[in-house]
Amino acid sequence: MERTRRSLLAGAASVGVVGAAGCLGGSGGTTLDLGGVELDTGEFDCDLAEPSDPNLDYRPTLGDPESDVVVRAFEDFTCGHCASYKLDHFPAIREEYIEPGEVRYEHWDFPIPVNETWAVPVASAARGVGDRNGSEAFFEFATAAYESQGSYSGEAIGAAAEAAGADSCAAMSDARFAAYGEASAEDRSEGTSMGVSGTPTIFVDGEAVADYRAETIAAAIDEAL
Repeated sequence: MERTRRSLLAGAASVGVVGAAGCLGGSGGTTLDLGGVELDTGEFDCDLAEPSDPNLDYRPTLGDPESDVVVRAFEDFTCGHCASYKLDHFPAIREEYIEPGEVRYEHWDFPIPVNETWAVPVASAARGVGDRNGSEAFFEFATAAYESQGSYSGEAIGAAAEAAGADSCAAMSDARFAAYGEASAEDRSEGTSMGVSGTPTIFVDGEAVADYRAETIAAAIDEAL
């Protein structure tokens, strides 16, 4: 896959070199606050109600579900390095490996949390969007959410849901009540057991790659294929 690797190297060079460490602090010793957050719904004018029976088993997944190569990405929606990965590096991986069906790609939550107020609520909103509308909507929401990182609010969550073609009020309800918080906590526990100590951490067939640059992930995928 020489052409693929060259294109990924060129794309990564255009956004600069990133640090390998990412956002640190995933020791597993922090107790997550799963109580949600008070939200101002702004222009959406929603009456937020606690969601009933969220599917805590939902896993945001793209690519070929039967692929022998599985890529797991552990992320914290409040980590700046995760935003860099999702916005600057993930698109190349998606184009070259996910869309052609070369891999099964899974999102896993790992709220360190960098921001204790927003990490779990935004992750809950994202999962709710995916649970109700499918994984394409989840990843569209995630991209829009990362674009507003640093200015999270109820209105920002509603706007990200709208961009993904999802119900803005439902997404804000998921955030307000941390409806999928237990799922995020379970993901975090799994990541800790796998040795995750920062975000983003990307695994290819169970092995953590050295950093989150597109060309680094591509090299690991090429070796596994």
